[in-house]
Amino acid sequence: MSPLGAAGTPIQPGRPVLRPCLSPSPLWMLLSFIFFITSHFSCICGAPAPPKFTKIPTDQIGVSGGVASFVCQASGSPKPVVYWNKKGKKVNSQRIETIEFDEGAGAVLRIQPLRAPRDENTYECVARNSEGEVSVTAKLAIIREDLLPFGFPSIDMGPQLKVVERSRTATMLCAASGIPDPEISWFKDFLPVEPGASQGRIKQLRSGALQIENSEETDQGKYECVATNSQGVRYSSPANLYVRVRRVSPRFSILPSNHEIMPGGSVNITCVAVGSPMPYVKWMLGPEDLTPEDEMPIGRNVLELNGVRESANYTCVAMSSLGVIEAVAQVLVKTLPKPPGTPIVTETTATSVTITWDSGNPDPVSYYIIQYRAKGPDSKYETVDSITTTRYSIGGLYPNTEYEIRVSAFNSIGQGPPSARVEARTGEQAPASPPRNVQAHIISQNTVMVRWEEPEEPNGQVKGYRVYYTMDPSRPMNEWQIHNVQDSVITTIQNLVTSETYTIQVLAFTSVGDGPFSDPVHVKVMPGVPGQPGKFKVGRVTDTSIELTWEPAYTKEGIVNYELLYKPVRFGGLEKLTFGP
Repeated sequence: MSPLGAAGTPIQPGRPVLRPCLSPSPLWMLLSFIFFITSHFSCICGAPAPPKFTKIPTDQIGVSGGVASFVCQASGSPKPVVYWNKKGKKVNSQRIETIEFDEGAGAVLRIQPLRAPRDENTYECVARNSEGEVSVTAKLAIIREDLLPFGFPSIDMGPQLKVVERSRTATMLCAASGIPDPEISWFKDFLPVEPGASQGRIKQLRSGALQIENSEETDQGKYECVATNSQGVRYSSPANLYVRVRRVSPRFSILPSNHEIMPGGSVNITCVAVGSPMPYVKWMLGPEDLTPEDEMPIGRNVLELNGVRESANYTCVAMSSLGVIEAVAQVLVKTLPKPPGTPIVTETTATSVTITWDSGNPDPVSYYIIQYRAKGPDSKYETVDSITTTRYSIGGLYPNTEYEIRVSAFNSIGQGPPSARVEARTGEQAPASPPRNVQAHIISQNTVMVRWEEPEEPNGQVKGYRVYYTMDPSRPMNEWQIHNVQDSVITTIQNLVTSETYTIQVLAFTSVGDGPFSDPVHVKVMPGVPGQPGKFKVGRVTDTSIELTWEPAYTKEGIVNYELLYKPVRFGGLEKLTFGP
């Protein structure tokens, strides 16, 4: 026999029953009508109203071992309390749970896992307030997995664990099949998800997936996808959605840059920092805060400096709950650089000097300038510029020469004063030029006196001379006879063959090596025969004449005539011209 309602009518499963505590008045009926039209079954404040169901549970067919949920919600004034009964008594089981929502005006009856025939029954949802009580029933049937009818819903793809950053979009996937095609709904933390209540932020896509835009921390929870058709209801395995607040320590996205300014100039220094949460940014000069605490901007701070007279370091500080970072910007007020330290000679060669020096400037310089000159009253400085290091080798110098060297610094303002001078002497080299004015003179039947002058470029201290002589100048030099001379520019060669003509060449040598040979000098070993004239030079040249000059060997006495031999380069033979002294 069916239970009776307030008027003695049977209670039908799925149909609400009203049990008013007081007889309804016309005013109450009017308010109920307005309430229905404007608020979708919600109460008008201050107007008493009996409970009225806004969500009614439906009959379900579940699968053994699965899940079933019945959703029930009511409105009224005062707000009703909703609870579930089974066989007239409140539900009480470890597998059956009641989850309240809407401040108790709604309740979800969840049964998990389903057991047949134990859980197969009619469940009653009761809504009660001081104005009355209503109830509605729903029936649960359970089928074993191996006895499921054809077309029973199947979850082909359930939601998976997902982690999303707050304010990003999260999509929980779900795909189901069955005959007829099942409808898909969603539960979060055992409560139904209602996309319509989210103002479009939560949407259920046509595929069945649940899309959550601009995710919030309240979206975090356990989600289940439910497939329902006329054959029954199937729940997916639950999957957690985690909404995480992005937490990133502060970092500089735009570091403050260094600046060089003219005295009294102005500059703006920008500092930008990012992070999550976004950091506050301030400027400091040493221990002094340049940004008032109550005016600290978030993310970006521009330091404006005017009338700057002194160089200083300014510190940009970015801070958040995750940490504090700093970056320093240098503001350099330009001045002429100071003199570098006195150069130090570290190495010398015959043609180079290597020096090092201390910058002498606390502020960076653009480059250095080296000035050097051979030591002497009339010598002028030569310059090497654009040197970016504090070590340099000066090349192209003369051997065995003393030099004065100084260094100055250069910046965007100009060249500063030079350093103190340092003196350095280059090393020796073999002579670069031969002995000059070599002359030979017969002083006896088999002795010749040879004399010369020092080379113009000795490249060091001349240790001595080598006099090469031979009667056959076509032979290689290593087959000539050698007469070594030290500390003198005159010597005699003895034991020569009378009446023979000798060719003589002289070279100078230093501790490094031998210099080049002089031009050959010819002498005939015969007493009274004058020696070869010296310093033979070409003077003024015209279209028809050439001026020649020379000096006699040792003395003019006894010279009767000179003979001049010449010939054109391109044509003609050798001609001889004889004239007096």
